[in-house]
Amino acid sequence: MQKSKYKRIVLKLSGEALAGDGVYGIEYEILSSIAEQIMEVAEIGVQVAVVVGGGNIWRGVSGSAQGMDRATADYMGMLATEINALALQDALEKLGAGTRVLSAIEIKEIAEPYIRRRAIRHLEKGRVVIFAAGTGNPYFSTDTAAALRSAEIEAEVILMAKKVDGVYDSDPRKNKDAVRFEQLNYIEVVNRGLEVMDSTAATLCMENNIPIIVFNLTTKGNIMKAVQGYEIGTYIGRFDGDR
Repeated sequence: MQKSKYKRIVLKLSGEALAGDGVYGIEYEILSSIAEQIMEVAEIGVQVAVVVGGGNIWRGVSGSAQGMDRATADYMGMLATEINALALQDALEKLGAGTRVLSAIEIKEIAEPYIRRRAIRHLEKGRVVIFAAGTGNPYFSTDTAAALRSAEIEAEVILMAKKVDGVYDSDPRKNKDAVRFEQLNYIEVVNRGLEVMDSTAATLCMENNIPIIVFNLTTKGNIMKAVQGYEIGTYIGRFDGDR
């Protein structure tokens, strides 16, 4: 049986990752691939929680930039994450996984309300828990939700799935000479203004000593490699000489 370095993880999925090569919507092949990778990890005994974004459907910041009330735009973004959470739940259950969607805003017909102890109990029973609606508050990103939920459920690591293979000093899709970091301290992420996560999320991870692994989701098997401790992507955290 394969062994894992971590017992309980939070996987942060951006909405954009679900869109594949498109800009909007959900690419079903991508969704199925993600579900298969999550299932593989759950089957070796890792407790998996997932925080989903909604950028493939609606981005609150974009709506605000066009003149919409920021709080209203952010609540619309929370509803977008509910759609992605249900899609992921469906894909996982087609593979035979036990799942629960826990929502930070109450939509009792489709999801359970987020309760910390309930989330932990579901994880202990081997269910994949999908956190929807971010923190339930406007002005906070789903990256911050990932950091908050990780601290609450005492996850050992945040796996931040991206379309690139780590954190670079500039956008590798625009600059062929961009340099990838293998390791970063939390404070470097904030001070350099690296577009990994917002400063609120990075600070919350730093205060609770939650490491972050930024990796390429499009390479199949990377979620398993990350939980097994292989050095993929970029590791963000404190260092004691051993990653």
